[in-house]
Amino acid sequence: MEKVVEDLLNLGTTTVSDACDRLGINAQAVGIMPLDRNFKLGGRAFTVKTIPSKNVNPGNVGDYIDEVKEGQVVVLDNEGKPNATVWGDILTIMSHRNKLAGTVIHGVCRDASRSLELGYPIFSRGNTMRTGKDRVECVAINEQCSLGDVHVSPNDVLVGDADGIVVIPSDRVDEVLKIGKQIEAAEDNIRAEIAKGSRLDEAREKFKYHALQTRDEK
Repeated sequence: MEKVVEDLLNLGTTTVSDACDRLGINAQAVGIMPLDRNFKLGGRAFTVKTIPSKNVNPGNVGDYIDEVKEGQVVVLDNEGKPNATVWGDILTIMSHRNKLAGTVIHGVCRDASRSLELGYPIFSRGNTMRTGKDRVECVAINEQCSLGDVHVSPNDVLVGDADGIVVIPSDRVDEVLKIGKQIEAAEDNIRAEIAKGSRLDEAREKFKYHALQTRDEK
């Protein structure tokens, strides 16, 4: 795993989210959660956009998987629709075999048990059994897409854990990491202070807790 991505993943999504708030970055893919709360992922985005099919034969919407590189995160934008899946058992097997970092879906998946069996991280808006075959079609690969209110471009960094998914623009990764480390250090100091018996309000005041997520005004 790329060092900067590993460092962001070690900080965790809550700290990275706070850093993005401080920098005015809309990063939180609200409502997209892991199939297993123990799942974590970190990697660069490989984006796929799908829509409800207008064709009699929409083709093989999963064939893009052969183009995804080891360590990348598949980001699937199916407009958040819950009525047809865009990911299942065979894609999970292929992705696990090819050592992808995980899959993030603005929509739903199926064959959830395979993901759990293999320990392959999937983050989605839910799961159901209804196939997307002949119901969805792929309209774009490696173009900007969305995870709800958050835009994702190819090569953006995604970090995921039990609290969800954050998306960091590729040109702001170092900046987010720097601020994230500052926030983590301050919160570590607060934890240590209250462990010694200090009052919480005093510890927060001492280490400027209430300013940690406040947007910087340039």
